[in-house]
Amino acid sequence: MWSFYAWNIATPGLRDRNGNLKGTDFLHLYTLGSLAAAHRGADLYDMNAQATLAAQRVPEAAGIRYLPLYPPQVSISFTPLASFSYGWALILWWGCSTAIYGICCYRLWQACPRLRNFGRTVVILAVAFPAFFHLIAWGQTSAVALACFTLAFFLLRARREFLAGLVLGCLIFKPQLGFAVAIVFVSMGAWKTVLAAAISAAGQLSAGILYYGIEPFRHWIRMLWNVRAVLPLLEPKLYQTYSLRTFWSMLLPWPKASVGLYFLSAAWVLGLTIACWRRGQSLPLSLRYSALLFATVLVAPHLTVYDLVLLAPAFLLLADWIVAQPITDSARRLGTLLYLTYMLPLIGPFARWTHVQLSVIAITAALYLIWHICRESKPTVDAAATKVDIAQMSKT
Repeated sequence: MWSFYAWNIATPGLRDRNGNLKGTDFLHLYTLGSLAAAHRGADLYDMNAQATLAAQRVPEAAGIRYLPLYPPQVSISFTPLASFSYGWALILWWGCSTAIYGICCYRLWQACPRLRNFGRTVVILAVAFPAFFHLIAWGQTSAVALACFTLAFFLLRARREFLAGLVLGCLIFKPQLGFAVAIVFVSMGAWKTVLAAAISAAGQLSAGILYYGIEPFRHWIRMLWNVRAVLPLLEPKLYQTYSLRTFWSMLLPWPKASVGLYFLSAAWVLGLTIACWRRGQSLPLSLRYSALLFATVLVAPHLTVYDLVLLAPAFLLLADWIVAQPITDSARRLGTLLYLTYMLPLIGPFARWTHVQLSVIAITAALYLIWHICRESKPTVDAAATKVDIAQMSKT
């Protein structure tokens, strides 16, 4: 994939050999940064104004339009990159995304003692991960979400629940990624973490209000409220999405039935995840957190292939757990499902003809198996250490 991509973008100008703009979605972020630099808050949710500005700043982008759904404060973050030409800004963004992804994978690998002797394999798998490829090719922001989830894992492991909440609250820039997290922690009664997340999210939104005023924030809320009416613009390639909502939408031609099945399956997935977290004394944090990441992907109302980088911690944490286990049916099945979850995005585009996104099935099966392991597990010395973590979260 990387060899083909390097050949594809090795062209003069900002269009690749297929005629697509290099960085694709980064153009939207670049345009938002340009609006922020000019304090044009009124245009943050005006597609026509943004298309005009994008064509002015990047002539090769003429005719490209994006549905603006990021909260106002995101545009402020991209103001520094907007001061460069599009080409240099894209290179810098690629570098930042790669560095964030690499640091997250490295720190997680360090936290997996049973994988220490597999460093080269981890590097190869991290570089070859299809979701990472799409993250770079699309120029998207999912590496930041990965950093939030990675840091939150280490903070929860250190029993610093308030700080973990502050980090998880940063997901407000992609609120669909915090949906499962919010439900699980509220159900657990982890009010300290929930309060911290709310403070963090409110702080970020307040930054946008202080910079632009209240009106862009209101426009953002209206955009989210009416998003169902513009889903074809948000998801022009449905086969590149990986949530339960779009799984049922592709499978069934009846919108009401697909929405109903989405809510039912999402509730089931959340129930399994909550059950895993409530059985903390018999399940180590690595398994519980992996279940949370799987639920985050499945339950998100909108999730594209590049967002699957959020599963990188789950791959490492579960692999480390599997290596430590005796050879059992559950361990073998979980290993197989991890392999399928890793590889199946490569054939995801075939869903445009089959109407079945196999990755969603594999992720769901992996979550179910974790829940099954949770039911059969007995407290161990390693797992019992997590009991204090759960007790503290429940009390707070």
